[in-house]
Amino acid sequence: MGLIVPDAIERYLASLNHAGGGVLDDIARGNRERGLPLVDAEVGALLRTLAIAVNAARILEIGTAIGYSGIWLAGALPPGGMLITMEMDEARAREARENFARAGVADRVSVVVGDAQLKLAKVSGPFDVIFQDGDKQQYEPMLDRLVALLRPRGLLVTDNVLWDGEIRPTPTRSPGTTRGSRLTPICSPRSCRCATACPFR
Repeated sequence: MGLIVPDAIERYLASLNHAGGGVLDDIARGNRERGLPLVDAEVGALLRTLAIAVNAARILEIGTAIGYSGIWLAGALPPGGMLITMEMDEARAREARENFARAGVADRVSVVVGDAQLKLAKVSGPFDVIFQDGDKQQYEPMLDRLVALLRPRGLLVTDNVLWDGEIRPTPTRSPGTTRGSRLTPICSPRSCRCATACPFR
């Protein structure tokens, strides 16, 4: 059973999502054996919907992997739009570039290889949408820089803040020792933004 959303509900929601197709389906099928930490199609469709809703023309992604979520995001861009996506692993970045080309979005995607926390200092905003899905230990250290790179009323989406349920304190795990304790600022409104957390897993 899913740790947050029951398997039956996940299967039902998956049956309603027909927005992928083509290269996205190929990547998802191939990843069933590889087990790379990719978002699923339901999250991908949500990312695309959110990007379209805010009329995103510039998107920043932290954690390219092999390009799956990036293809969903790039599909929301208008002509002339750009997705900048950062990946630490050079081999994965190379595969992502191939997948972007297969999906026909390579002309609107720039893959940056290296430590995102260091690379962010060289990136110029503003961005309409930022999707944070890289090293979870860097979520909080990068937060202020990511917020600074957002346009006014921009959208910061952070994946995996619930750590498969491990954010929840238990009788043997106090709030200060949970994985989520270091990520709490991401879900806490500051003067520059409003925030919410939604359970998808």
